[in-house]
Amino acid sequence: MATDTKRISRIMKALANENRLKLYLEIAERQQADFEDNACAVTSIMCLFNLSAPTISHHLKELSNADLITTERRGKFLIARINPQTVDEVRQVLSVVIGD
Repeated sequence: MATDTKRISRIMKALANENRLKLYLEIAERQQADFEDNACAVTSIMCLFNLSAPTISHHLKELSNADLITTERRGKFLIARINPQTVDEVRQVLSVVIGD
């Protein structure tokens, strides 16, 4: 398996920030709970964080730049989804490390 170490490093760096990791995990949890749409409206989770809207926006952009999430506008709402391909890539790299 050829691993794009630069890409995996960018992903890990994005998740190394505590607030981004919490945001990512919240998006994943809400996406999993929303069977109908399989997405998370960002406005529905902003109140969970003691961060300003611009700071949340910055963290979302970093997660998106690392290809961890995808976002789309639906009217005035921003919808975020976990990128399953990136999750699979990280899972493959970690399985080599732990011998799975």
